[in-house]
Amino acid sequence: MKNIRNFSIIAHIDHGKSTLSDRLIQATNIVSERDFQDQILDSMDIERERGITIKSQTVCLPYTAKDGQTYSLNLIDTPGHVDFTYEVSRALNSCEGALLLVDASQGVEAQTLANLYLAMELNLEIIPVINKIDLPSADIERAKQQIAEDLGLNPEGAALTSAKAGIGIDALFEIIVKRLPPPVGNPDAPFKALIFDSHYDPFRGTIVHFRVFEGKIKAGDVVKFMFNQAAYKVEEVGIFQIVRVPQKELSAGQVGYLIAGIKTVSDTRCGDTITLRDHPCDAALPGFKEAKPVVFSSIYPVASDSYEELAVALEKLKLNDASLIYEKDSSAALGFGFRCGFLGLLHLEVVQERLEREYNLSLILTAPSVRYEIVLNDGTTEIIDNPALYPDPTMINLTREPFIRASILVPDRYMGAVMKLCLDRRGINKNYQYLTSNRLEMIFELPLAEVIYDFYDRLKSITQGYGSFDYDIIDYRETELAKLDILINGERVDALSQLVHRERAESRGRTACEKLKEEIPRQMFKIAIQGAIGAKIISRSTISAFRKDVTAKCYGGDISRKRKLLEKQKKGKKRMKMVGEVMIPQSAFLSVLKTDTD
Repeated sequence: MKNIRNFSIIAHIDHGKSTLSDRLIQATNIVSERDFQDQILDSMDIERERGITIKSQTVCLPYTAKDGQTYSLNLIDTPGHVDFTYEVSRALNSCEGALLLVDASQGVEAQTLANLYLAMELNLEIIPVINKIDLPSADIERAKQQIAEDLGLNPEGAALTSAKAGIGIDALFEIIVKRLPPPVGNPDAPFKALIFDSHYDPFRGTIVHFRVFEGKIKAGDVVKFMFNQAAYKVEEVGIFQIVRVPQKELSAGQVGYLIAGIKTVSDTRCGDTITLRDHPCDAALPGFKEAKPVVFSSIYPVASDSYEELAVALEKLKLNDASLIYEKDSSAALGFGFRCGFLGLLHLEVVQERLEREYNLSLILTAPSVRYEIVLNDGTTEIIDNPALYPDPTMINLTREPFIRASILVPDRYMGAVMKLCLDRRGINKNYQYLTSNRLEMIFELPLAEVIYDFYDRLKSITQGYGSFDYDIIDYRETELAKLDILINGERVDALSQLVHRERAESRGRTACEKLKEEIPRQMFKIAIQGAIGAKIISRSTISAFRKDVTAKCYGGDISRKRKLLEKQKKGKKRMKMVGEVMIPQSAFLSVLKTDTD
């Protein structure tokens, strides 16, 4: 065990985490040059294109140090985005140490701080690493100063690297071996291990990624998952070296995988404890909680006959993504679909892209919503995430919405713009503090519903890319909620309904009407697009009709002849409007998602 090191790399998005992992893997020669590719731990196309890690990966690196000892270094890669914070915390729980990556040109950012706090709560040994030192804009001294002032770590012990150019990688290996502690645990105690991830293999079933804390495990053992008490016979155990390498057994301190013919990923919950059925451990490892979705949206196929294909695609995607939840839903305008719950807006985008690419589907998504608590007059509480289920307003006593605590790091010259953005989104300024002479951390409490639209994009644009943002959900607070309906020619279109704050309803309704006016094609009759709360119309725009000049053939003569023709046309238009149906294109539904432009 003294030759094992378990560590993770934590960083803000785009600070070079995947590139550093690539260099560490290349340095240990576990992958041939022919098989190597950039971002080798990122297996999905979306991860490569966007340059983000969505699914955490693990790799065991054999390294021979200068003292002649051979070490087994387990790198547990973590996702970088705030949506996947729980997965990051479970991966860190499996480690004894972490490399905290800081971009030499960008400095310390919001998620650098958030991930540092996660690591500190778990008492990990933290090694600061200053990356991208070869960039012309790199300012190593400033980065060291921020590590000391913002993070409270010793900057003199920081490793200097350039992952892209391969500078400082050998020195980093020696620092990992010397400064990170080896794992502790008794190989003879009852078996106890932590699940920190899992993925689905179509031939072998669910492959569970775990870290052994106590005892040993080998093929043939019967294991039990402590959350759902399910028992399985182990077919194979092993370690990850990009490919799976089977082993005879895994003992305390090691990180690896097990295959046990598990049919679905949702049986293996991230953070659950595994033990042996016949010799169980005394208690589960602490910190386990079920991942709860925070953003909800309905997904419909563009062609209604693709419903079965969408159902099959979601079922297959669920095998690889246990945090996705869905149930059947239907809409008068869009037909049959599914109501889905996501960990955040990035998770929603990833699921949508995967469904469209991997399963070749064309989809319509409804406006994303959060979960509201609604207390009725009789004292009962309902949890609502779908506007279609919103009860009669006369029955409602009060409504509550989720609030988040947002930590925003910006250069001080953008303070006014960020404050205006947050206050416009009904934010409450809790406090702000200067971390260095020109950078400050601003703490706001914001309604989650105001953040899920385009808050992050707006923050990036007003701070010219320098603002960074991290959040966690704190509680539910009383709010003035209203259901905004969109009527087209007097017909309510349920797929366009939204739950909004009453103060925002008018501006949101007006913008939705304007967007729909641009998207819906003109007809031979006038089309009225209205935003309504209950029976009260709060906004309207009108698509004018195509005009046919019926008086063109009248030249000269009495005015009554022209009036007679116009009256005849008016009657015809009235009849057409009575029976006319408006076709709403797919782009109209998508345009309403982008209504929150300031």
